[in-house]
Amino acid sequence: MTPWQLYERGAATLVASWAEYARGAVGASVVRVPGAVVAVFTEEPESLVYNNALADMGLDAEARAAMVAAVEEEYVESGVERYALWVHEGDNAMRAELDDRKYVVTESTRAMGMALRDLDVPRPELELRTAGWSDYVAMLGLGADFQQYADPDAFVVQVALLDGRAAAVGMAYDHQGDCGIYNITTLEDARRRGLGFSLTALMLHEARERGCITASLQSTPMAEGLYSRVGFRDLGRYLEHTPRWALVP
Repeated sequence: MTPWQLYERGAATLVASWAEYARGAVGASVVRVPGAVVAVFTEEPESLVYNNALADMGLDAEARAAMVAAVEEEYVESGVERYALWVHEGDNAMRAELDDRKYVVTESTRAMGMALRDLDVPRPELELRTAGWSDYVAMLGLGADFQQYADPDAFVVQVALLDGRAAAVGMAYDHQGDCGIYNITTLEDARRRGLGFSLTALMLHEARERGCITASLQSTPMAEGLYSRVGFRDLGRYLEHTPRWALVP
């Protein structure tokens, strides 16, 4: 797989996961506008997390302007005041367009991907607990009403135990042969014991067994080294642009 193929597959899985989250929330939708995919979540608590749009790469000047206008219109009509427009760091023209329009980069994550046939980390032995969506939400501290209508069969949740108690959690979402890995989280008092690495590796082995051929994720700066050691490749950063006017208290 070329880096571009891995990026495209990961982006498609990311967007598909947004659509799945929308099905589990009240007043949510994911729509395609010319040049972007827009996730619109109008109700809390999901609206605090998921109002994001992903820009296509390589748009010309006219298409860039039309895309930004269409994204803004979607959010204005939905009553959403704060959102992030995700742009790949390699799309310099789009970044300049948003800078001119007074958008500010408020966060970034690194797109990463891998072909699962290249997975060479041994399958780890972990003590696991049967878990579902509610366990995932609880361990992330998101509250019982977060994604309360989510389809539990749409996700694969794994909880790793340490000394018999839940210590780490991760979620996978499969889309057209790509496994998206999301929110590998180790509880604070169980960190620095390799649980995050082992849980990620285990979930990749399981994804390959389910028939997935690639895997993807978006990493925080803190976790990039961990995912690289498992075998993920750097596919460039997503820069999350927010309108400056939305940042004013």
